[in-house]
Amino acid sequence: MREQNPTWISEWKPEDETFWNSTGKFVARRNLIWSIVAENIGFSVWLIWSIVATKLPAAGFHFTTDQLFQLVAIPGLIGALMRFPYTFAVTTFGGRNWTIFSASVLLIPTLGLAYFVGHPETPFWLLLLVASTAGLGGGNFASSMANISFFYPDRMKGWALGLNAAGGNIGVSTVQLLTPILMGVSLINLYQAQPVSGVYLQNAGLMWLVPLCIAVFGAVFFMNNLTSAKSSFRDQLAIVRRKHTWIMAFLYIGTFGSFIGYSAAFPLLIKTQFPTVTIGIAFLGPLLGSLSRPLGGLLADKVGGAIVTFWNFIAMAAATIGVLYFVGVKDFTGFLAMFLILFVTTGVGNGSTYRMIPSIFREENLRKARGTGEAGRALAMKTASIESGAAVGFIGAIGACGGYLIPSGFGQSIAATGGPQLALEIYLAFYATCLAVTWWCYLRKSPAAEASASSLAGARI
Repeated sequence: MREQNPTWISEWKPEDETFWNSTGKFVARRNLIWSIVAENIGFSVWLIWSIVATKLPAAGFHFTTDQLFQLVAIPGLIGALMRFPYTFAVTTFGGRNWTIFSASVLLIPTLGLAYFVGHPETPFWLLLLVASTAGLGGGNFASSMANISFFYPDRMKGWALGLNAAGGNIGVSTVQLLTPILMGVSLINLYQAQPVSGVYLQNAGLMWLVPLCIAVFGAVFFMNNLTSAKSSFRDQLAIVRRKHTWIMAFLYIGTFGSFIGYSAAFPLLIKTQFPTVTIGIAFLGPLLGSLSRPLGGLLADKVGGAIVTFWNFIAMAAATIGVLYFVGVKDFTGFLAMFLILFVTTGVGNGSTYRMIPSIFREENLRKARGTGEAGRALAMKTASIESGAAVGFIGAIGACGGYLIPSGFGQSIAATGGPQLALEIYLAFYATCLAVTWWCYLRKSPAAEASASSLAGARI
């Protein structure tokens, strides 16, 4: 059957081998590619202020260190909140349609930034409002992941979601690598703004205009909506009544929340704790975290997501202790090494926890459908697909709160104590809690363990 690239695809059967090999995989791959493009730019826009905030004092903005960290943190909070409606938008409006919209609205934060950074007289509250619009980029992840989950068969969801997530996450390192470089070049002097110390701050926003146009073009001409992905808000909202939704959301704060939070705070943390070191090196952390995410998914496929997640939280705690030590003795080499290890563990944890989600919902629904025959099993698989798609976005939304909590925590710690150690100690305690929750809910072997836990363990969660 020749694929006609319709706006809406009414017949989609990825679990059917014949359909998948003749048509499905080519359509799914094309949608995945353009989903990654749009999501990558979304992450880049989301984290713009992690670099811009470090340059504001030199540009004439007289803000305290805590205020600068707030400018870095607020996009994280708004991005987390936006993920809730974005999660359910795909099944309401269609994946292609929502990708077009979500990429187009990123012109708001990019153009807003380009204008206001050229006006040092801008009050803090207004600049905070402008920075908050960058959170629109954070919502893209939820809709992108929910959309791609519908295109792939269950056996390939882990790999497809891992690629989609990693491709988006790399946008964090992209913005932190390219922005400092391009701020040194005169791109377009729209507002007659002059460079400060050779830096064109407005370029941090202008540099994304062409990529955004490309992403919108690709979504319009190369993406599809799936009729089978249509679902009522009520059906999807059922996930909030599942205890595993909340357990995994808590764990995801520890993994993805740490990744996005540390990514946002890292450049400014370097700037405040090691003033003589260039922030141009900050992109290495998010890059390693992004590249290690598929590794977490692969390890989870081999030995089980819960096992990988458990040991990964131990590694995160150890790396945090290392960061605490080296920031205390002001040893940048040790600080960087420990932080890079910490970034790797956030990526591995992202992959392993996300691998657990579709397995949990599949096994839970199949367990409820026992004894209902093939029709019941088919319905259970469809319900699991809808619920896991919604759960992926919902859990991602809660996890993204780390994008606000971590930078904000660093800012308040520095304001209160003069250093980031208090915040790091709190994060360390949180990882210990995540470790205990992972063991209690998914690894402990006890006669009192629930039957559902036994079936989930059998699924290598």
